[in-house]
Amino acid sequence: MNKILTATLAAVIAGSTVGVATAAEAQSRHDRQDRRELRQDRREFRQEQRQDRQEFRQEQRQYARWQQAQRRYNAPRYVAPRGYAVRQWSYGQRMPSYYRTNAYVVRDYGRYGLRQPPQGYHYVRSGNDVVLTAVATGLITAVIAGLFN
Repeated sequence: MNKILTATLAAVIAGSTVGVATAAEAQSRHDRQDRRELRQDRREFRQEQRQDRQEFRQEQRQYARWQQAQRRYNAPRYVAPRGYAVRQWSYGQRMPSYYRTNAYVVRDYGRYGLRQPPQGYHYVRSGNDVVLTAVATGLITAVIAGLFN
């Protein structure tokens, strides 16, 4: 009986050490897999950030804040609103509400080589320049200098 008990005990001890080694190996494999997945996640995150920055730059180039007109167009004589003089506008300023009336809004932008303004914006003529402004607030988002003769 002693021999059987000793053999059983030896088998249990041997099996438990193998089980511990197997569990340790499994944990090690699991850790390596986690690290691989973490590296892959970081790569994907950096790639998405690069794509976001690239798209942002493309949008910025699409509507540059200040542009010199590539071509000049003939247009009717410009008459400034009463009480206002022709001046140089720049990005971030607000145009007075009087400029946002139909007399100064450029509706045929395609004729002058301008892109269609985004929703909620329109082109306003000020002297020989054209300014892209928000319809509601008059906030200037782009200036195209020297578009008209």
